[in-house]
Amino acid sequence: MSVTQLGMPSIGVPRKGFFTDTSLCIGCKACEVACKEWNSVPADTALELSGESFDNTSALGANSWRHVAFIEQKVPAADPSANDGVKWLMSSDVCKHCTHAACLDVCPTGALFRTEHGTVVVQQDICNGCGYCVSACPYGVIDQRPEDGRVFKCTMCYDRLGAGEEPACAKACPTKSIQYGELDELRERADARVAELHERGEEGARLYGHNPEDGVGGDGAFFLLLDEPETYGLPPDPVVTTKDLPVMWKRAAGAAAGLLLGAVAVFWGAKN
Repeated sequence: MSVTQLGMPSIGVPRKGFFTDTSLCIGCKACEVACKEWNSVPADTALELSGESFDNTSALGANSWRHVAFIEQKVPAADPSANDGVKWLMSSDVCKHCTHAACLDVCPTGALFRTEHGTVVVQQDICNGCGYCVSACPYGVIDQRPEDGRVFKCTMCYDRLGAGEEPACAKACPTKSIQYGELDELRERADARVAELHERGEEGARLYGHNPEDGVGGDGAFFLLLDEPETYGLPPDPVVTTKDLPVMWKRAAGAAAGLLLGAVAVFWGAKN
C-alpha cells in the first residue's frame, strides 16, 4: 500500500481535515448554501421541504456535498433539552476523506486522487462515469449525476486550501460546529470537547471516525455525535470495501497461471 493511499500528504505538509461537532449544530444550513455557492453545485430540488422533518436535501449526493440532517427523538418531557417531548439532533454530514479510501483503489482512470493536504478529490474531466467508486464507498457518499454518469463529491474546497483559505462550509458556520485545520490538532481538540461534554452530563457524546485504528484507518472528516452512529445514518463499523482486493488479484493470477499451464500440457500431449 502506497504512502499516497494511506492518506499521508507530502513531507512537510500536515494533513488537513474537518471536525464536525454536532452538539453545536443549529441546523441553519449555512454550510450547505456556502458549499453550493462556492463550488457552483446545482440544486436537486426547487428548495421545497422533502417531507422528512425540516430537510430539503435528504442525503449527500452529487448535488449535495454537505447535508444537514434533522433527527427527531421522542424523549420524556422532563428532559431539559426536550421541547414538548421532542429532542432534535442536528448534524452536517460530508465526505469522510478516508485514510484508506476504497474509491481510490477501484478508479480505473485516476480521476480520484489524494491531494497534498491528504484529502480525496475527483477530477471530473477524467471521470468516465463507470460508477465503481459509488459501490466502493463504505459511507455511500459518492454519487453520479444522471446526465452523464460522472461522480461528484466534497473536495474540501481544494482550490481554497491552495490559497490558504479554509473551506467555504467551515467559514460560513456561525457556531463553529464545522472546524477545519490540521488533523492531529483537531483530534486533540475533539478529545477535550468530549471530556467537557461528559463533565456536563452528556454521557452519550462520542467521537466517530477519529480513530486511526478503525476499519478505514480513520477519517479526514470526523464527528462528535450525541447518540449512536446509526441514529445519524452512519455505519457503526465502516471497513475498507477493497481490503481483500490484493488477495483476490493474487488468487486470480494463480488461477490464470494454472489454466495456462493446463492448456500448455494439453497442447503438448495432443502434439506428441
